[in-house]
Amino acid sequence: MYIANEARYEDMVYRRCGKSGVMLPFLSLGLWHNFGEGSSYSNAREMVLGAFDRGITCFDIANNYGPPPGSAEECFGKIVRKDLAAYRDELFIATKAGYRHWPGPYGEWGSKKNLVASCDNSLRRLGLDYVDLFYHHRPDRNTPIEETIEALEYIVRSGKALYVGISNYDSELTENILKAMEDRGIHCLVHQVNYSMFDRRPEGKLMPLLEKHGVGAAAYMCLAQGILTDRYFDGVKEGSRAAGNSVFLKEEQVTAEKVATAKELNAIAGERGQTLAQMALAWCFRTAPVATLIIGASRLSQIDDNLKAMENTAFSEEEIRRIDRILSPYAREAY
Repeated sequence: MYIANEARYEDMVYRRCGKSGVMLPFLSLGLWHNFGEGSSYSNAREMVLGAFDRGITCFDIANNYGPPPGSAEECFGKIVRKDLAAYRDELFIATKAGYRHWPGPYGEWGSKKNLVASCDNSLRRLGLDYVDLFYHHRPDRNTPIEETIEALEYIVRSGKALYVGISNYDSELTENILKAMEDRGIHCLVHQVNYSMFDRRPEGKLMPLLEKHGVGAAAYMCLAQGILTDRYFDGVKEGSRAAGNSVFLKEEQVTAEKVATAKELNAIAGERGQTLAQMALAWCFRTAPVATLIIGASRLSQIDDNLKAMENTAFSEEEIRRIDRILSPYAREAY
């Protein structure tokens, strides 16, 4: 029988999410990989319970996570029922919809039909009466924004979710949906955004916009799918994500230029007493209004390594100057 670590909240850093009462942990555990049908349940359970024992209260899923779609929610739901039911009020569980989950015209995007059905199906797979946060996973330019908002409003007012959020919206679409939600009396709690040292576009327009509207940011891909670690310093090795069948990281994306940059950054990380991964996480956490960093993991030891980033999240002006210089070739237009 699982009994949670009594000291689980002593060392975790929590940050307020935008203008809300919600405090989120420094790291949130994402169930994008390693929680599907082909993954080890015992390993998944060890990671979830180990994360909670270390003060990680936020668990991030989506209806299409697996593979196959839905299986990550089923896996997590099983862990909650068997081990974490007594701690439900201490968990902040988020799920999302918008990418393809089932065949036909209603299995993706931003219609009310898709979002409400997706939320209901997620609750069934998770075995929960409600989730704490429900996201629209990606913008849909072909569905009226009013319909997407109507769906999110229905989901939160019906008690299926306590909060709603958006993911992968650029600054223009974000401003449009936030203003429209505010007009209907719906607060967007958080925007989930792809953000890392290699992709700093959100700093230009999106992050200031979120601050203006009191919306928190949940940053994901902070390690650039592993490129901001020492994993590829000696090439793409068998068993790494880039060597496999990942949809989001191909071997050709691990360029010599990026590896050389990572090595330069690694030298600064060493001076700070951190690994490159730890510094990359600390770098993202320094940016307002980031409230939490969503990480993936294949084993509990990776979570422990990443949590050490909390020990040093401050950067001197000189460190920022040096890092900015190293990253200058990757500057892209703000969005």
